[in-house]
Amino acid sequence: MRVIVADDSALLREGIAGLLERQGHEVVAQAAGADELLAVVAHHAAAGVDVVITDVRMPPDYTDDGLRAALRIRADHPAIGILVVSQYVAPEYAHQLFGPDGGPSGTLGGLGYLLKDRVARVADFLRSLAVVAAGGVVIDPDVATRLLHRTSPRLAALTPREFEVLELMARGLSNAAIAEQLHLSAGAVSKHVAGVFAKLQLGPDQDNRRVRAVLEFLSAQN
Repeated sequence: MRVIVADDSALLREGIAGLLERQGHEVVAQAAGADELLAVVAHHAAAGVDVVITDVRMPPDYTDDGLRAALRIRADHPAIGILVVSQYVAPEYAHQLFGPDGGPSGTLGGLGYLLKDRVARVADFLRSLAVVAAGGVVIDPDVATRLLHRTSPRLAALTPREFEVLELMARGLSNAAIAEQLHLSAGAVSKHVAGVFAKLQLGPDQDNRRVRAVLEFLSAQN
């Protein structure tokens, strides 16, 4: 996997890069600010970049510069996966990333939003990175919970169990992991997932139904 890591904290940036390299991945570039991130992505995109890992708050303004850079990368290089890390539970940032302007249309790279505390949990972080690299969607459980309570009536047709399954899908869990989490059989989870797809009008002819269902969950806010 070819990865670009962006964070204004050299310690965290080098830590993530070292972790990825020990796992056999190639960190093709690092960036300490949003402008530098855009520059290194533009430089390396032609040779292939699988995922960009970026903080939200970075130079030059230390507001949402990293997020805005991620959205720009999404627009200019849609095949590159984006994994945003943040110190804050900020549903508004997640909404920008997963909303209509950031969501999939055709074949796009994956999307992820994690809290920095989760990065310290190496297994969780690596699993989330793998999901994003494979074109999937993953969101931190704390942020997903905050979004869960702000969803619009567009998802009102889902049963409580279907909604629970969809929330776990948003966390990047596979059907097998959802079955284990909810103490359900694999067949029961498959039935609930099928119910989610049907009620969100995601037919079998549509690509990336799982990703589209998760993005419906994340972007359907009041």
